[in-house]
Amino acid sequence: MLRQFIVLIALATISMGNAQAERIKDLADFAGVRSNSLVGYGLVVGLDGSGDQTMQAPFTGQSMTNMLAQLGVTIPPGTNMQLRNVAAVMVTATLPAFARPGQQLDVVVSSIGNARSLRGGTLLMTPLKGADGQVYALAQGNLLINGASAESQGSSAVINQQAGGRITDGATVEREVALDLGRVNLQLNLKEADFTTALNMVDRINNEFGYSVANAIDGGSIELQSPQNANDRVRFMARVENIDVQPAAADPRVVLNSRTGSVVLSGPVTLRQAAVAHGNLSVTIARRPFVSQPPALSGGETITGETADIAIEQEEGSLQMVEGVELMEVVQALNSLGATPSDLMAILQALQASGALRAELEII
Repeated sequence: MLRQFIVLIALATISMGNAQAERIKDLADFAGVRSNSLVGYGLVVGLDGSGDQTMQAPFTGQSMTNMLAQLGVTIPPGTNMQLRNVAAVMVTATLPAFARPGQQLDVVVSSIGNARSLRGGTLLMTPLKGADGQVYALAQGNLLINGASAESQGSSAVINQQAGGRITDGATVEREVALDLGRVNLQLNLKEADFTTALNMVDRINNEFGYSVANAIDGGSIELQSPQNANDRVRFMARVENIDVQPAAADPRVVLNSRTGSVVLSGPVTLRQAAVAHGNLSVTIARRPFVSQPPALSGGETITGETADIAIEQEEGSLQMVEGVELMEVVQALNSLGATPSDLMAILQALQASGALRAELEII
Protein backbone atom coordinates (compact mmCIF):
# COMPACT_ATOMS: atom_id res chain seq x y z
CA MET A 1 0.00 0.00 0.00
CA LEU A 2 1.33 3.37 -0.99
CA ARG A 3 2.12 5.61 1.94
CA GLN A 4 0.90 9.17 1.89
CA PHE A 5 3.48 11.88 2.19
CA ILE A 6 3.07 14.81 4.53
CA VAL A 7 3.56 18.10 2.81
CA LEU A 8 4.04 21.15 4.97
CA ILE A 9 4.18 24.39 3.01
CA ALA A 10 6.05 26.88 5.20
CA LEU A 11 5.39 30.44 4.20
CA ALA A 12 7.81 33.15 5.29
CA THR A 13 7.29 34.38 8.84
CA ILE A 14 5.86 37.88 8.76
CA SER A 15 6.55 40.44 11.46
CA MET A 16 5.95 44.14 11.72
CA GLY A 17 9.63 44.88 11.46
CA ASN A 18 10.20 43.19 8.10
CA ALA A 19 6.75 43.35 6.48
CA GLN A 20 6.80 44.48 2.88
CA ALA A 21 4.99 47.73 2.10
CA GLU A 22 2.01 47.31 -0.22
CA ARG A 23 -0.04 49.66 -2.33
CA ILE A 24 -3.38 50.81 -0.98
CA LYS A 25 -4.86 49.41 -4.20
CA ASP A 26 -3.86 45.91 -3.02
CA LEU A 27 -5.21 46.42 0.51
CA ALA A 28 -8.50 48.27 -0.01
CA ASP A 29 -11.22 49.11 -2.54
CA PHE A 30 -13.24 52.27 -3.09
CA ALA A 31 -16.83 51.85 -1.94
CA GLY A 32 -19.18 51.28 -4.87
CA VAL A 33 -16.44 50.23 -7.29
CA ARG A 34 -17.36 46.56 -7.65
CA SER A 35 -18.33 43.92 -10.17
CA ASN A 36 -21.79 42.35 -10.51
CA SER A 37 -22.81 38.79 -11.30
CA LEU A 38 -25.12 38.06 -14.23
CA VAL A 39 -27.05 34.88 -15.00
CA GLY A 40 -29.36 33.69 -17.75
CA TYR A 41 -31.13 30.61 -19.10
CA GLY A 42 -30.63 29.63 -22.71
CA LEU A 43 -30.40 26.91 -25.33
CA VAL A 44 -27.39 25.41 -27.08
CA VAL A 45 -28.10 23.97 -30.53
CA GLY A 46 -26.06 22.20 -33.20
CA LEU A 47 -24.92 19.29 -31.02
CA ASP A 48 -24.03 16.00 -32.66
CA GLY A 49 -26.64 13.83 -30.97
CA SER A 50 -25.26 14.57 -27.49
CA GLY A 51 -28.00 16.92 -26.31
CA ASP A 52 -30.69 16.53 -23.66
CA GLN A 53 -33.04 13.58 -23.70
CA THR A 54 -36.33 15.44 -23.67
CA MET A 55 -38.21 12.68 -21.82
CA GLN A 56 -35.95 13.13 -18.79
CA ALA A 57 -35.49 16.90 -19.31
CA PRO A 58 -38.92 18.20 -20.41
CA PHE A 59 -37.95 21.84 -19.86
CA THR A 60 -35.68 21.65 -22.91
CA GLY A 61 -38.62 20.82 -25.18
CA GLN A 62 -40.78 23.49 -23.58
CA SER A 63 -38.08 26.10 -24.10
CA MET A 64 -37.65 25.08 -27.71
CA THR A 65 -41.40 25.32 -28.31
CA ASN A 66 -41.57 28.79 -26.77
CA MET A 67 -38.60 29.99 -28.79
CA LEU A 68 -40.04 28.71 -32.07
CA ALA A 69 -43.37 30.36 -31.25
CA GLN A 70 -41.62 33.72 -30.88
CA LEU A 71 -40.02 33.16 -34.29
CA GLY A 72 -43.43 32.46 -35.89
CA VAL A 73 -43.21 28.65 -35.96
CA THR A 74 -46.23 26.90 -34.44
CA ILE A 75 -45.78 23.43 -32.94
CA PRO A 76 -49.03 21.41 -32.80
CA PRO A 77 -50.12 20.65 -29.22
CA GLY A 78 -49.12 17.23 -27.96
CA THR A 79 -46.17 16.93 -30.34
CA ASN A 80 -43.36 14.92 -28.79
CA MET A 81 -40.19 16.41 -30.22
CA GLN A 82 -37.35 13.93 -29.83
CA LEU A 83 -34.59 16.51 -29.78
CA ARG A 84 -31.04 15.18 -29.70
CA ASN A 85 -29.12 18.26 -30.78
CA VAL A 86 -30.40 20.77 -28.21
CA ALA A 87 -29.38 21.31 -24.57
CA ALA A 88 -30.70 23.62 -21.88
CA VAL A 89 -27.93 25.64 -20.22
CA MET A 90 -27.27 28.28 -17.60
CA VAL A 91 -25.09 31.19 -18.71
CA THR A 92 -23.08 33.21 -16.19
CA ALA A 93 -20.90 36.30 -16.57
CA THR A 94 -19.32 39.01 -14.45
CA LEU A 95 -20.11 42.64 -15.23
CA PRO A 96 -17.09 44.72 -14.16
CA ALA A 97 -17.31 48.18 -12.69
CA PHE A 98 -17.60 51.05 -15.20
CA ALA A 99 -18.70 48.68 -18.01
CA ARG A 100 -20.46 50.57 -20.77
CA PRO A 101 -22.99 49.45 -23.44
CA GLY A 102 -21.26 47.80 -26.36
CA GLN A 103 -18.38 46.30 -24.40
CA GLN A 104 -17.79 42.55 -24.59
CA LEU A 105 -17.82 40.04 -21.71
CA ASP A 106 -16.68 36.45 -21.43
CA VAL A 107 -19.44 33.98 -20.50
CA VAL A 108 -19.48 30.49 -19.01
CA VAL A 109 -22.08 28.04 -20.32
CA SER A 110 -23.08 25.02 -18.19
CA SER A 111 -25.56 22.25 -18.97
CA ILE A 112 -28.49 21.77 -16.56
CA GLY A 113 -30.01 18.74 -18.28
CA ASN A 114 -28.56 15.35 -19.15
CA ALA A 115 -26.61 16.36 -22.24
CA ARG A 116 -23.45 14.28 -22.65
CA SER A 117 -21.45 17.02 -24.33
CA LEU A 118 -21.78 20.61 -25.52
CA ARG A 119 -18.94 20.28 -28.01
CA GLY A 120 -19.70 21.94 -31.34
CA GLY A 121 -22.76 23.75 -29.95
CA THR A 122 -23.92 27.31 -30.50
CA LEU A 123 -25.53 29.34 -27.75
CA LEU A 124 -28.65 31.15 -28.94
CA MET A 125 -29.33 34.72 -27.84
CA THR A 126 -29.64 34.67 -24.06
CA PRO A 127 -30.48 37.68 -21.89
CA LEU A 128 -28.29 37.96 -18.80
CA LYS A 129 -29.94 39.47 -15.74
CA GLY A 130 -28.63 40.97 -12.52
CA ALA A 131 -29.91 40.58 -8.98
CA ASP A 132 -32.55 43.26 -9.65
CA GLY A 133 -34.06 41.27 -12.54
CA GLN A 134 -32.95 43.77 -15.19
CA VAL A 135 -31.24 42.63 -18.40
CA TYR A 136 -27.67 43.95 -18.53
CA ALA A 137 -26.16 41.90 -21.38
CA LEU A 138 -27.01 39.56 -24.25
CA ALA A 139 -24.97 36.41 -24.87
CA GLN A 140 -24.59 34.39 -28.06
CA GLY A 141 -21.85 32.49 -29.85
CA ASN A 142 -19.98 29.25 -30.41
CA LEU A 143 -18.76 27.31 -27.40
CA LEU A 144 -15.18 26.31 -26.73
CA ILE A 145 -15.06 22.98 -24.89
CA ASN A 146 -11.82 21.74 -23.34
CA GLY A 147 -11.39 17.98 -23.32
CA ALA A 148 -12.07 15.04 -25.60
CA SER A 149 -14.24 11.96 -25.72
CA ALA A 150 -14.20 8.76 -27.74
CA GLU A 151 -16.68 5.89 -28.05
CA SER A 152 -16.36 2.50 -29.70
CA GLN A 153 -18.78 -0.42 -29.44
CA GLY A 154 -20.12 0.52 -26.02
CA SER A 155 -16.78 1.57 -24.58
CA SER A 156 -16.02 5.21 -23.96
CA ALA A 157 -13.22 7.41 -22.72
CA VAL A 158 -13.57 11.01 -21.57
CA ILE A 159 -10.85 13.56 -20.77
CA ASN A 160 -12.18 16.47 -18.70
CA GLN A 161 -15.89 17.16 -18.39
CA GLN A 162 -17.68 18.42 -21.50
CA ALA A 163 -20.94 19.60 -19.99
CA GLY A 164 -19.63 23.15 -19.70
CA GLY A 165 -17.74 25.58 -21.89
CA ARG A 166 -16.75 29.18 -22.39
CA ILE A 167 -17.38 31.85 -25.01
CA THR A 168 -14.75 34.56 -25.20
CA ASP A 169 -16.38 37.97 -25.73
CA GLY A 170 -19.66 36.07 -25.96
CA ALA A 171 -21.85 38.75 -24.36
CA THR A 172 -22.50 42.38 -25.21
CA VAL A 173 -23.29 44.86 -22.45
CA GLU A 174 -26.68 46.50 -23.03
CA ARG A 175 -27.10 48.43 -19.77
CA GLU A 176 -24.58 50.00 -17.40
CA VAL A 177 -24.76 49.85 -13.63
CA ALA A 178 -25.31 53.24 -12.05
CA LEU A 179 -22.24 54.24 -10.04
CA ASP A 180 -22.17 57.61 -8.32
CA LEU A 181 -18.72 58.90 -7.37
CA GLY A 182 -19.83 62.52 -7.39
CA ARG A 183 -19.91 62.82 -3.62
CA VAL A 184 -17.33 64.98 -1.86
CA ASN A 185 -16.40 62.18 0.51
CA LEU A 186 -15.14 58.86 -0.81
CA GLN A 187 -14.77 55.72 1.26
CA LEU A 188 -12.07 53.07 1.26
CA ASN A 189 -13.02 49.57 2.44
CA LEU A 190 -10.15 47.37 3.61
CA LYS A 191 -10.15 43.86 2.16
CA GLU A 192 -9.19 42.54 5.59
CA ALA A 193 -10.33 44.74 8.46
CA ASP A 194 -7.52 45.63 10.86
CA PHE A 195 -7.22 48.66 13.13
CA THR A 196 -3.44 48.87 12.82
CA THR A 197 -3.52 48.77 9.02
CA ALA A 198 -6.33 51.33 8.93
CA LEU A 199 -4.37 53.76 11.12
CA ASN A 200 -1.19 53.25 9.08
CA MET A 201 -3.18 53.93 5.92
CA VAL A 202 -4.66 57.15 7.33
CA ASP A 203 -1.22 58.41 8.39
CA ARG A 204 0.37 57.66 5.02
CA ILE A 205 -2.46 59.33 3.05
CA ASN A 206 -2.37 62.46 5.20
CA ASN A 207 1.43 62.63 4.95
CA GLU A 208 1.25 62.23 1.18
CA PHE A 209 -1.14 65.16 0.70
CA GLY A 210 0.26 67.29 3.53
CA TYR A 211 -3.07 67.89 5.27
CA SER A 212 -5.90 65.90 6.85
CA VAL A 213 -7.55 64.12 3.92
CA ALA A 214 -8.29 60.71 5.46
CA ASN A 215 -10.27 59.84 8.56
CA ALA A 216 -10.68 56.31 9.93
CA ILE A 217 -14.32 55.34 10.48
CA ASP A 218 -13.45 51.97 12.00
CA GLY A 219 -11.01 49.12 11.44
CA GLY A 220 -12.44 48.39 8.00
CA SER A 221 -13.37 51.77 6.48
CA ILE A 222 -11.63 55.09 5.82
CA GLU A 223 -13.34 58.29 4.72
CA LEU A 224 -11.60 60.53 2.17
CA GLN A 225 -12.29 64.16 1.30
CA SER A 226 -11.95 64.30 -2.47
CA PRO A 227 -12.14 67.15 -5.02
CA GLN A 228 -15.51 67.85 -6.66
CA ASN A 229 -14.16 68.21 -10.19
CA ALA A 230 -14.37 64.88 -12.05
CA ASN A 231 -10.83 65.01 -13.47
CA ASP A 232 -9.34 66.05 -10.15
CA ARG A 233 -11.29 63.31 -8.39
CA VAL A 234 -9.97 60.61 -10.71
CA ARG A 235 -6.43 61.97 -10.30
CA PHE A 236 -6.96 62.00 -6.51
CA MET A 237 -8.17 58.36 -6.48
CA ALA A 238 -5.25 57.22 -8.65
CA ARG A 239 -2.79 58.96 -6.33
CA VAL A 240 -4.35 57.36 -3.26
CA GLU A 241 -4.29 53.88 -4.82
CA ASN A 242 -0.54 54.02 -5.40
CA ILE A 243 0.49 55.11 -1.89
CA ASP A 244 2.62 52.46 -0.17
CA VAL A 245 1.43 51.33 3.26
CA GLN A 246 2.98 48.89 5.70
CA PRO A 247 0.20 46.49 6.74
CA ALA A 248 -0.08 45.01 10.20
CA ALA A 249 1.60 41.71 11.00
CA ALA A 250 -0.34 38.77 9.63
CA ASP A 251 -2.16 36.61 12.14
CA PRO A 252 -0.60 33.15 12.45
CA ARG A 253 -2.78 30.58 10.77
CA VAL A 254 -2.78 26.85 10.11
CA VAL A 255 -5.01 25.74 7.23
CA LEU A 256 -6.05 22.09 6.91
CA ASN A 257 -7.59 20.73 3.72
CA SER A 258 -9.45 17.61 4.80
CA ARG A 259 -10.08 16.55 1.18
CA THR A 260 -6.48 16.58 -0.07
CA GLY A 261 -4.59 16.19 3.20
CA SER A 262 -2.64 19.43 2.69
CA VAL A 263 -1.39 21.35 5.70
CA VAL A 264 -0.34 24.99 5.25
CA LEU A 265 1.33 27.09 7.95
CA SER A 266 1.55 30.86 7.49
CA GLY A 267 2.65 33.73 9.67
CA PRO A 268 4.50 33.49 13.00
CA VAL A 269 3.14 30.08 14.05
CA THR A 270 4.65 28.90 17.34
CA LEU A 271 4.36 25.76 19.47
CA ARG A 272 4.54 25.80 23.21
CA GLN A 273 6.21 22.82 24.84
CA ALA A 274 3.94 19.77 24.64
CA ALA A 275 4.22 15.98 24.62
CA VAL A 276 2.41 14.00 21.92
CA ALA A 277 1.85 10.24 21.74
CA HIS A 278 0.95 8.98 18.31
CA GLY A 279 -0.09 5.48 17.25
CA ASN A 280 -2.41 3.95 14.65
CA LEU A 281 -4.95 1.17 14.76
CA SER A 282 -4.61 -1.38 11.96
CA VAL A 283 -7.69 -3.49 11.19
CA THR A 284 -7.27 -6.49 8.84
CA ILE A 285 -10.24 -8.46 7.55
CA ALA A 286 -9.46 -11.71 5.71
CA ARG A 287 -12.09 -13.86 4.03
CA ARG A 288 -11.57 -17.61 3.68
CA PRO A 289 -13.92 -20.25 2.21
CA PHE A 290 -15.16 -23.18 4.21
CA VAL A 291 -16.91 -26.47 3.36
CA SER A 292 -19.34 -28.26 5.67
CA GLN A 293 -19.36 -31.96 4.76
CA PRO A 294 -22.14 -34.13 6.36
CA PRO A 295 -21.33 -37.65 7.59
CA ALA A 296 -21.68 -40.56 5.18
CA LEU A 297 -25.22 -41.90 4.66
CA SER A 298 -26.70 -39.06 6.77
CA GLY A 299 -28.66 -37.64 3.90
CA GLY A 300 -27.24 -34.18 4.47
CA GLU A 301 -25.97 -31.77 1.83
CA THR A 302 -22.54 -30.29 1.45
CA ILE A 303 -22.57 -26.60 2.30
CA THR A 304 -19.97 -24.10 1.17
CA GLY A 305 -19.55 -20.54 2.36
CA GLU A 306 -17.15 -17.89 3.55
CA THR A 307 -16.01 -16.77 6.97
CA ALA A 308 -14.12 -13.65 7.99
CA ASP A 309 -11.06 -13.41 10.23
CA ILE A 310 -10.65 -9.99 11.86
CA ALA A 311 -7.34 -8.94 13.36
CA ILE A 312 -6.76 -5.63 15.15
CA GLU A 313 -3.26 -4.34 15.78
CA GLN A 314 -2.21 -1.11 17.42
CA GLU A 315 1.08 0.47 16.50
CA GLU A 316 3.31 1.43 19.34
CA GLY A 317 3.31 5.12 20.15
CA SER A 318 5.66 6.94 22.44
CA LEU A 319 5.53 10.41 23.91
CA GLN A 320 7.51 12.91 21.87
CA MET A 321 8.28 16.50 22.77
CA VAL A 322 7.22 19.13 20.25
CA GLU A 323 8.16 22.76 20.59
CA GLY A 324 9.06 25.56 18.21
CA VAL A 325 9.48 29.30 18.22
CA GLU A 326 10.42 29.75 14.58
CA LEU A 327 8.26 28.44 11.77
CA MET A 328 10.87 25.96 10.53
CA GLU A 329 11.25 24.59 14.06
CA VAL A 330 7.49 23.95 14.10
CA VAL A 331 7.70 22.15 10.75
CA GLN A 332 10.57 19.97 11.96
CA ALA A 333 8.75 19.17 15.20
CA LEU A 334 5.59 18.08 13.35
CA ASN A 335 7.56 16.06 10.79
CA SER A 336 9.29 14.20 13.62
CA LEU A 337 5.94 12.66 14.58
CA GLY A 338 5.91 10.67 11.33
CA ALA A 339 2.13 10.95 10.98
CA THR A 340 0.01 10.70 7.86
CA PRO A 341 -1.85 13.88 6.79
CA SER A 342 -5.11 12.77 8.43
CA ASP A 343 -3.28 11.93 11.66
CA LEU A 344 -1.42 15.24 11.54
CA MET A 345 -4.72 17.12 11.33
CA ALA A 346 -5.96 15.38 14.49
CA ILE A 347 -2.66 16.18 16.26
CA LEU A 348 -2.86 19.87 15.31
CA GLN A 349 -6.45 20.06 16.54
CA ALA A 350 -5.41 18.48 19.85
CA LEU A 351 -2.46 20.87 20.16
CA GLN A 352 -4.74 23.86 19.65
CA ALA A 353 -7.26 22.53 22.18
CA SER A 354 -4.47 22.15 24.74
CA GLY A 355 -3.26 25.70 24.09
CA ALA A 356 0.13 24.57 22.75
CA LEU A 357 -0.54 25.72 19.17
CA ARG A 358 -0.39 29.50 19.03
CA ALA A 359 -2.26 30.03 15.77
CA GLU A 360 -5.73 30.10 14.29
CA LEU A 361 -6.79 26.70 12.97
CA GLU A 362 -8.91 26.73 9.81
CA ILE A 363 -10.35 23.65 8.09
CA ILE A 364 -11.42 23.95 4.46
